Amino acid sequence: MLSNKTILVTGGTGSFGNTFVPMTLAKYNPKKIIIFSRDEMKQWDMAKKFADDPRIRFFIGDVRDKERLYRALDGVDYVVHAAATKIVPTAEYNPFECIKTNVLGAMNLIDACIDKGVKGVVALSTDKASSPINLYGATKLTSDKLFVAGNAYSGEHGTRFSVVRYGNVMGSRGSVIPFFMSIMDKGVLPITDERMTRFMISLEEGVDLVWHAFEDMVGGEIYVKKIPSMKVTDLARVVAPEAKQEVVGIRPGEKLHEQMISAEDAYYTYEYPEHFKILPVINDWSNSPERIKDGTKVPEGFVYSSDNNSEWMSDEQLQTWIETNREKIGSI
Repeated sequence: MLSNKTILVTGGTGSFGNTFVPMTLAKYNPKKIIIFSRDEMKQWDMAKKFADDPRIRFFIGDVRDKERLYRALDGVDYVVHAAATKIVPTAEYNPFECIKTNVLGAMNLIDACIDKGVKGVVALSTDKASSPINLYGATKLTSDKLFVAGNAYSGEHGTRFSVVRYGNVMGSRGSVIPFFMSIMDKGVLPITDERMTRFMISLEEGVDLVWHAFEDMVGGEIYVKKIPSMKVTDLARVVAPEAKQEVVGIRPGEKLHEQMISAEDAYYTYEYPEHFKILPVINDWSNSPERIKDGTKVPEGFVYSSDNNSEWMSDEQLQTWIETNREKIGSI
């Protein structure tokens, strides 16, 4: 589907973009991948990695700037929307800035993609958008709703929008594993709460989910990858077995457990071998056979959260992942 096509990635210099680009180049051989982001230094660093590949282009811009988006989207077939203000405490203390990027930026992108005739858009979401308790989660829930409704908004233009939702991305910038590894020499690791659990997904699995969304979507679906959970105390023990664990309390706006599908979502959620799909409730799309396909409806009251998960990551699995990705983690 993406072969010989032009793809734009907003926020493309982040952890996701740095994984999505080489994987997509290798699998699909796209005509061009455009990295759209606002940090020229990160673009400079990323450009050095792909200096010999003429398919990679860089475009300085901000999703808050609709006119710049219009220019960047010339000739673009598909968009992956990864740009976001995502650090929970940062969003709590800078709410206006978070809303400008996560909500107004989503509105700008939807308008620009429709007007420029983009074929498909996949937006990255987060577990924090399910039953949100913090501003970041509330803005991403709003963003999800905007992208879902964008399918009705696009009308005869034909642009299709879908969302992928996943939890803690292992090894991504700002996530817990690189943080623990950066301070493990101090001999003390801060634990917010001994009961805390997190979903565990690799960047590669996140890219796979985006690819699947592009291939499967009709428009308006929210894709949720089936992934294992782990207790934060176990994660800290695997990263630094000798380090003392010190309970420091939950940060502002932080959840004890991650949730990706709420009981309210269950009415419109279908299960597949490797993922769940939350169907849009607007326009009776949740009963659309072309969206449901071979899915099985989840039971009423179903909740997909990191504490009630049927799959758990073992110490050995995490240790293997760390050893395989140690060099990548060290460069974050």
